Amino acid sequence: MSDSSGEKQILILGAGLMQRPSIEAARELGYRTLVVDANPSAVCVPFADRFEQVDLKDREALVNLALSQGDSLAAVFTAGTDFSASVSYVAEKCHLRAHSFQAALNASDKPLMRSCFEKAGVPSPAFVKVGRGDIAAYLKQGLDKMSFPKVVKPADNMGARGCRLIRGADEFLHSVEAAVSYSRTGTAILEDFMDGPEFSIDALLYDGTLTITGFADRHIFYKPYFIEMGHTMPSVFDGDKKKELIATFARGIASLGLTCGAAKADIKYTSSGPMVGEIAARLSGGYMSGWTYPYASGLNLTKEAMRIALGERPVELEGRRVPLDVGQELPFTLYDLPCIRTSAERAWISIPGRVKEILSLDTAETEPYVRNVMPRNTIGDKVDFPRNNVEKCGNVIAVSENHGLAVRAAEDAVSSIIIRLEPGNRDTDAFLAGTEQFCEKGFPPDAFELSEEERKLVFDYAGRLGRIEKDCPCSKTGDGGFLKVAENISDYNHRSLLSTLNMFDRLCPAHPGMDAVEFFRAVIRGGLQGLLYMKDSL
Repeated sequence: MSDSSGEKQILILGAGLMQRPSIEAARELGYRTLVVDANPSAVCVPFADRFEQVDLKDREALVNLALSQGDSLAAVFTAGTDFSASVSYVAEKCHLRAHSFQAALNASDKPLMRSCFEKAGVPSPAFVKVGRGDIAAYLKQGLDKMSFPKVVKPADNMGARGCRLIRGADEFLHSVEAAVSYSRTGTAILEDFMDGPEFSIDALLYDGTLTITGFADRHIFYKPYFIEMGHTMPSVFDGDKKKELIATFARGIASLGLTCGAAKADIKYTSSGPMVGEIAARLSGGYMSGWTYPYASGLNLTKEAMRIALGERPVELEGRRVPLDVGQELPFTLYDLPCIRTSAERAWISIPGRVKEILSLDTAETEPYVRNVMPRNTIGDKVDFPRNNVEKCGNVIAVSENHGLAVRAAEDAVSSIIIRLEPGNRDTDAFLAGTEQFCEKGFPPDAFELSEEERKLVFDYAGRLGRIEKDCPCSKTGDGGFLKVAENISDYNHRSLLSTLNMFDRLCPAHPGMDAVEFFRAVIRGGLQGLLYMKDSL
């Protein structure tokens, strides 16, 4: 780094939470931060040395701002946003280091991306591009000729917004219209569904080298949507199959023309082998690049990526990475920088309603091995069961040298956090009554998804009980069959049925008498939130 670097600055696109590691890395490297975002109230605006309100889609405005900085601008950077193409556009105009603009476009526009994969023989789902004007034609031609299931997703968005499984012709129109509405260009892709476990892979590439900087198991639930309830790093997947996935990722990177910067993949191991969902020209969001991988590996990944953007050697990366042989000839010299600890990220979610209070955040923060508790909601916020990854209520990250301890710590912390809802809410009432949209059969799911045998045990017990008497502890009753179920099933916030009843007793030692069948309907459908809502509404 030159002696003048202290006066130089890095242009950082985005001022959301995902950019906090970028701002910190720039300062640690001795650079000032010029942060831009369309939202002047974004969470990281106060941390910037200088903030400018600029729409990240407005590439010409970004270029004009960058050029006005003269020789003081040393790099342009983003992580975890949709705007890697804007980064490359600015970098190209300002003669700074980044992926080429065309390569970044290839990695931003899903139809273009799929075309690149297809030409290079990189396995990815068969697809067609769908615009607003195409929907009527599909309906007219007859959906009876289309095989299902299909997946539809916006051509240019992230966070699983507008992305869902289409299970049959009756879900087609609503699903495609929703996906198109989430697209800035009014287009979506319709593709075959990929079976199998899903993974996230991060990498840094420059000078013909590709270094794997994170390989995580993704935990996806709640069809017809694809909600990531967390990820765990490093992956515990079969080692040889991991090498197959990495090789496919590398070939996908080459097909897009990415050469200088970060790349991240969402990829599955299907019954036919590896298949790429998408590859982005940036560091991953979802806490992986800025939190879980640094915790697990000890490497500040954002700082090393920023060094590449600055034209410097990523010295710590080079000092710690090891050669990686995946048994295939690839267009890069391949390395890995392994994890030395396990980092587990888990989300907590809510049933529909409006937040009355949030309890036990401080308890979650003091759980052993927990590093971060990051709530997204506050009192008075409207909440819903998530249909995409930005509608979750918060995230916990735990770290340990022991995989099981890290996972358990994250899940225990999530289970301790309680979102209590305002009574008398139409959305909550509709959810607890089991109301569902015509195109969302089975969604949202029950908090406790029971087998027929388990359901019979629970409600036979409720029928025998008849009534829960006033102020009677709910967890102190139960016969053997019921208790076996109550101890061994968990809801989407990692609470067993028995621990849910214990928490209700602790929170509501005084309560009116309640019909036992209605009580257990509320808990099976809505978990602890359902019970608290039922009690508060009486």
